[in-house]
Amino acid sequence: MRLERASGILLHPTSLPGPHGSGDFGPAAYHFVDWLAAAGQKLWQILPLGGIGPGNSPYMSTSAFAGNLLLVDLAELVRHGWLQPDELAPPPGISARCLEFGAVVPFRMDRLARAAQRFADGAGAAERTDFEAFRHHHAGWLRDYALFMALAERQGWRDWCDWDAPLAAREPAALQAAGRELAERVQFYEFGQWCFFRQWGALKAYANRRGVKIVGDAPIFIAYQSAEVWARRELFELGADGRPTVVAGVPPDAFSATGQRWGNPLYRWSAHAAEGYAWWTQRIRGIFELVDIVRIDHFRGFAGYWEIPASEPTAMVGRWVSGPGPALFEAIARSLGPLPIIAEDLGVITPDVLALRKQFDFPGMRILHFAFDGGSGNTYLPHNHEPDAVVYTGTHDNDTTLGWWASLDEAQRERVRDYLGSDGQEIHWDLLRAACASVADTAIHPLQDVLGLDGASRMNFPGFGAGYWTWRFDWAQVQPMHAERLAHWAQLYRRDGTPLQT
Repeated sequence: MRLERASGILLHPTSLPGPHGSGDFGPAAYHFVDWLAAAGQKLWQILPLGGIGPGNSPYMSTSAFAGNLLLVDLAELVRHGWLQPDELAPPPGISARCLEFGAVVPFRMDRLARAAQRFADGAGAAERTDFEAFRHHHAGWLRDYALFMALAERQGWRDWCDWDAPLAAREPAALQAAGRELAERVQFYEFGQWCFFRQWGALKAYANRRGVKIVGDAPIFIAYQSAEVWARRELFELGADGRPTVVAGVPPDAFSATGQRWGNPLYRWSAHAAEGYAWWTQRIRGIFELVDIVRIDHFRGFAGYWEIPASEPTAMVGRWVSGPGPALFEAIARSLGPLPIIAEDLGVITPDVLALRKQFDFPGMRILHFAFDGGSGNTYLPHNHEPDAVVYTGTHDNDTTLGWWASLDEAQRERVRDYLGSDGQEIHWDLLRAACASVADTAIHPLQDVLGLDGASRMNFPGFGAGYWTWRFDWAQVQPMHAERLAHWAQLYRRDGTPLQT
């Protein structure tokens, strides 16, 4: 589906300012929407909204459907009377510029648990009715998720295949007994999801009223230690013991000489095909209930994916295996109609990947940091862009533009300066302007590049399992000129909704 010509900002909600250790759906998020509108930006791109997994990555979620409870605005719970104002005082170790997960996770989860208990003890009739309606609407995944999380906590987060055999195998009697024993904690997780969906729904509605659409992110894979792998093990490549036989990743590339061994279980695509891709359709439907446009991560995996034996410690040993191809997206389209989907077509892109993307009119991605290797035929150079594309300086997996610039040798820098007609003094603005001027329908700017931040503000480094996803900004870093320049470019390069003259 063709996207309207527009531009926007890449910023995950956890990177927003706020007093409780992590950005959330509170006042700073609404202020950010107002800033986007003032800056002439029509898109807010985020990372996956699911719960975090190993390494605090949002791409290793414990559920394909549930939201990240760290994003719940605690101050809103005070307004309901479920928390007291003095309970919001942050503990030691919380930083305004860095998400310190070790301090933030226990603090936020404890406060959410207090709120859940007070809701259970004294919620009003209208609140209980809304909660029950939420549980009914999300019954397809919510109960499994809440029970899985409660069990995983009790099991000290051991892999579910190591739980008592009746629970690992989901024997009905064992599930019923666990549900009774853990009823309070199960309801806590259901309550937390209700708060997440309630608050995010209000924030998204506000953004849409201000003319801002949300670009969400759908990771192709989910974590092994997740509710869906436990509940639907037949849909994943697992052995008789429940453990993965093969795992996901990519072969050696520019990011890593040994490749990237992500470790997610791979899909048993024959099982998905046998049920008409119902699970995937449900997943995509759920994501579109939260966002307006979806970026599908690692799109090339639907054409062919790198299969790594689970026993291998790196991604160097593996093989390419054919993915579901058009059948998956045809099934989704039959159920949901044409959808605004962006295909993350980075990495080893073969003709079948391009054909799959073109068949369904999904725009691909163009990264300007990749544009200056090779000659004038480099597909990432702006003069080679096509309208059905989304152009970025870099993504969450890239260094900031200033960090990238610092890593180049002088010959590479001269090539960039020559191409952009720049002296390199404001290289981040030069690249942002090139993105705006591109014929690509969509231009997305990482906020780090708008603010001119160096590599210390990088969000992620592929292949590194710890130390990332922590960056936050402060409003003191945002000056009037940032919005003014972006708004001017949105108007100058027709990313403000002006119709094309014919």
